Amino acid sequence: MNTALIAVIVGIAAFWIILYALFGKREEKEEGLAVDMFVAMWRTKKLLGLIDRIAGKNRRFWKIYSDVGIALGFMGMAYVFYALLKTALQTIQTGGEQAGVQLVIPGVTIPLWYGLIALAVVMVVHELSHGIVARAENLPLKSVGLVLLAVIPGAFVEPDEEELERASLRTRLRVYGAGSLANVTTALLAVLILNFAISPVLQPSGILVSDVLEDGPAYGILQKGDVIVAMDGLQIRDIENFINFMNNTKPGQMVTLTVLRDGREINLQLRLGAHPEDPEKGYIGIYPAQNVVSKVGADWLVLPLFFTFYWIYVLNIGIGLMNLFPLVPLDGGRMLDDVFKHYLPERAVKPVRYFTIGVGLFLLALNVLPALRNLIG
Repeated sequence: MNTALIAVIVGIAAFWIILYALFGKREEKEEGLAVDMFVAMWRTKKLLGLIDRIAGKNRRFWKIYSDVGIALGFMGMAYVFYALLKTALQTIQTGGEQAGVQLVIPGVTIPLWYGLIALAVVMVVHELSHGIVARAENLPLKSVGLVLLAVIPGAFVEPDEEELERASLRTRLRVYGAGSLANVTTALLAVLILNFAISPVLQPSGILVSDVLEDGPAYGILQKGDVIVAMDGLQIRDIENFINFMNNTKPGQMVTLTVLRDGREINLQLRLGAHPEDPEKGYIGIYPAQNVVSKVGADWLVLPLFFTFYWIYVLNIGIGLMNLFPLVPLDGGRMLDDVFKHYLPERAVKPVRYFTIGVGLFLLALNVLPALRNLIG
């Protein structure tokens, strides 16, 4: 098993053991901090007034907004089901080598701080949207709060479930669909900020080595985090330069790499291997990515802003759509389940529900198990 992953798991377990020993209580509190193993929840009623004021300012807008959420919910549900079915079939065809989904684990599969910030934004906008639409529909809320699930921060809104169950089908669908609509809207805003505010002040500055393949020619020579700025004296500024250079190389060819490592420029000699897909072309054995710097300076500010908004976009669009997968307790599953209960005969509801749950779990397993195997592997 990956040693870094083991260290992360041990650290997380130790943190939760200490937190539970200090604050752990099994009874559920209406307000305040409640800690159970790997779950910490802080509830308050103080923010309910703010949600009421936002929801009450223009109820007509929130109703139109949430109707858009219903449409997005069912379209997203169909898209996610199709996408997972397609990747599940590919997983079967490749013998489990290809993972259909990427696990979101800050510090392991995604960057730690950018991932935590983006996940917090995902949860806050998602739950706030649920709460605002619920109040716009005159449904009471019990509390709002913050939650920590292992290492994943978030927020939650607790509606009165009994009142929600008694509400009309359209009202329930509005509440369920509002969360993912907020995530997709946030992702679009992040893209606009990236494209029109941040990207114009960035410029390419070499090829970042995201990782080095253990069986590749660069293993033991290049390191994760290196930036290749020249090859055989030819300046390499962007991915296109890198690809063009590599397309004109041969296996066994010696290449001089000019690399930035820890702020120093060094020259390294590397003998190329044969490309797995084209044995006549040279091969380095790295995962290349575009390295960028700020045109206006202040890299310490501009680059963190770029990566923060990038991960806000990626996680909001990914998690927002995944939440529409038709599997209870996800919002998509609750939407589909309520439609079944409303339109199908009572005797048919349970068989249809269990069938969709079974199919959903099967598709998820086919997509997630390869990702788990790759992570542990």
